[in-house]
Amino acid sequence: MKRHAIKFVGGIAASAIAIVLAAPAAAEDYIVDNVTLIDGTGQPNQQAMSIGIDKGKITFVTPTAVAPKVSGQRIDGTGRYLIPGLMDVHIHLQGARGGDGRRMVGKDPKNPSAPIPATAQADAKAARVAGLQALASYLYSGVTTVYDAGNVPEHILGLRADERAGKIQSPRIFATGNLVTYPGSHGDSMAITIDNWSEDKPKLLKYLEEQKPDIVKLTLDEHGWGTRPLITLLPLDLMQEIILEVNRHGIRTTAHTSSELRATEAIFAGIDSLAHPVIQGPISEEFAKLMGAKKVAMATTLTIGEGYSRLVEHPEYLDQPLYRAAYNAAEIGEMRSKTLPAWKERGWTWWMKLMTPIAQENMRMIDAAGGVIAIATDQTLGPAVHREMELLQAAGVPAARIVTIATLNGAKHLGKDDILGSIEPGKLADMVLLSADPTVDIDNAKKIVWVMKGGQLIDEERLPLAGGTQNRRRDF
Repeated sequence: MKRHAIKFVGGIAASAIAIVLAAPAAAEDYIVDNVTLIDGTGQPNQQAMSIGIDKGKITFVTPTAVAPKVSGQRIDGTGRYLIPGLMDVHIHLQGARGGDGRRMVGKDPKNPSAPIPATAQADAKAARVAGLQALASYLYSGVTTVYDAGNVPEHILGLRADERAGKIQSPRIFATGNLVTYPGSHGDSMAITIDNWSEDKPKLLKYLEEQKPDIVKLTLDEHGWGTRPLITLLPLDLMQEIILEVNRHGIRTTAHTSSELRATEAIFAGIDSLAHPVIQGPISEEFAKLMGAKKVAMATTLTIGEGYSRLVEHPEYLDQPLYRAAYNAAEIGEMRSKTLPAWKERGWTWWMKLMTPIAQENMRMIDAAGGVIAIATDQTLGPAVHREMELLQAAGVPAARIVTIATLNGAKHLGKDDILGSIEPGKLADMVLLSADPTVDIDNAKKIVWVMKGGQLIDEERLPLAGGTQNRRRDF
């Protein structure tokens, strides 16, 4: 453990300015000085702060005036704002799933609940390149942690292994691999299906052993809303058995639900988090209070539905720098010339436009009631995280709250808030330096100076972005 761990709380340095754990060290890897700190916990901005980083972790957080006298590479944060790395706790990384990838998670807009299967002729190398480009778009957008909530195991688990071995430039990857559900239920085409508990339990155990999921995703949705047909529903007694067994292995669970009823049932079946907001209709005040009491984290995933009408009505968003980095010119051209007119003719586009404001208000109510909502996109593109935050701000969620929703709440959703999600001594040094205050306007979270993951500054000029090599944004 590092020698000094100073924690600044409410304007007062703890334990007579410094808590010295052992003899002072000669150097840190980095020291950020004179920065305005937005630490992710929700406390007010702290000005003129210093943060020490060494061996991938945060070693001290203290006013610059009383910071430890240590050497190391010093970064002047004057006039800038330091936040934790952003998180997207629901993606489906492009590549092996096929389809239109970055645009809409490889899903068919005619049947958004079903992934487009990879063809027998799929080029594994091309799939990997597409996945690496998407992962680079997250880092470039300030996102240092992602959770893939269902994918071809060979694709996502291989990338997860490479990320953890330091072989690729990528945010931290947490992954489900295959889903787990009932035959005929939502997502069963890419799931381990459990029909009879006593007979099928070995299938679940084999999946846990072989894929080692960070979180197991179940589905509890019979559809019948929007343009979706009715499908088979996972029985609740079976869901309870699955959750209990997975938790006995020390693994968290999340559930795809879309209504207040099914979300409530999943909570009382023991689910650890919810993969989507309620989108079928307005929630009740009682449900908002339930979420506040239970603290079961709920992913926001507003952009996956809003993205259809956004492209049709406001394609100019593709001109934003983050999108220009994440897409290449040919992709942007195809989206404008082919995808846009196709989506304009689909009823699903306009149904989702109608329902997105309802889901936005549901998210605002849950947050206001003390519930834990976490930024998630259900997509495979870094800039979508910023759109997700914009939609929350448009719904009336204060910008300062959104910073916490995009950082510490994401870590809570993943069960990793002991090591991620805030700028505190002992946590992993994932952080983003901004040139403007995101607590005033969340759009300022796009004004990135640099991104750090695990105590290392991301070299943006080396990121394999689909939009090509980007100039370094930091000035040193």
